[in-house]
Amino acid sequence: QVQLVESGGGLVQAGDSLRLSCAVSGGTFSRYGMGWFRQAPGKAREFVAAINWSGGSTAYAESVKGRFTISRDNAKNTVYLQMNSLKPQDTAVYYCGVDRDSPAIAVKEYQYEYWGQGTQVTVSS
Repeated sequence: QVQLVESGGGLVQAGDSLRLSCAVSGGTFSRYGMGWFRQAPGKAREFVAAINWSGGSTAYAESVKGRFTISRDNAKNTVYLQMNSLKPQDTAVYYCGVDRDSPAIAVKEYQYEYWGQGTQVTVSS
């Protein structure tokens, strides 16, 4: 059974930075694609960023390009999301997910098989 635990969320001001972490246990982390999604109150979960098994390929939502960076450390079974220049509209619960099957980077929610419990990010103006 694959388990994910996110951490690093919090309350920050607009323009600040945060780094989210997602520690994965069970299975073979180095073989998995990983992604970050977020869900704001009253809205559907949306794609934020994804990274392939090696870290050599990444994808980002247009709304976070140039501000967020996804990375991974296969030795630590952890994926990160560095978030810079945060905006109030980035406020959401952030979830990481595991994609075990997609041949390319997965940007759709249904492509992810396992999810963490989420970590709250709140950006005040």
